[in-house]
Amino acid sequence: MEFPDFAITDIGRLRAEYVGDPLTDEQGDPIELFDRWLADAVAAGVPEPNAMALATATPDGQPSVRIVLLKEFDARGAVFFTGYQSRKGQELAANPRAAVTMLWHPIRRQVRIEGRVEQVDAAESDAYFASRPRGSQISAAASPQSQVVASREALLALRDDIEARSSGADVERPATWGGYRIALEVIEFWQGSADRFHDRLRFTATPSGWTLDRLAP
Repeated sequence: MEFPDFAITDIGRLRAEYVGDPLTDEQGDPIELFDRWLADAVAAGVPEPNAMALATATPDGQPSVRIVLLKEFDARGAVFFTGYQSRKGQELAANPRAAVTMLWHPIRRQVRIEGRVEQVDAAESDAYFASRPRGSQISAAASPQSQVVASREALLALRDDIEARSSGADVERPATWGGYRIALEVIEFWQGSADRFHDRLRFTATPSGWTLDRLAP
């Protein structure tokens, strides 16, 4: 696929070829499968393999989507961190459900997760915040995330103020910043296959365990 003089009118001609082994129904536990797929993405050198597109919506159904980073994953759910007063934070406060997609295109795979969302406890947010580089801590403490600001210079002034006030001391996690956990109600695994005859396996959580359905591509 080569377009040396690519133009917007060429979009319809873009084609990716999918090759590889099919995804069988005998995959076992979806948590273990996710762990294996994420490890495969890391081993394949996928840039930011923990990046995921997070979709939220207002109570009346207005959606929005952005990229966030997965920071924890286990049977309890998928965790990311952000500002509680950001647009996503405000939408989750009013409508605490979300969906994410993780795309690992070089290995022809993606994972979708849907579920209810809740804030992680303060101790967990504190622990993650303390693990971040100092510059990232200062940026999180300084930024009025998603709010309109006068200029980049105004943002830099906020950051410089936090840096000056915390000089020689630990940066404290803002009360308006922390983690969210998306419950694993539905997990879908997608494996690209030749001729667009892709494999899709959907795991749905039930009181008695996981149910598995194969979906048509």
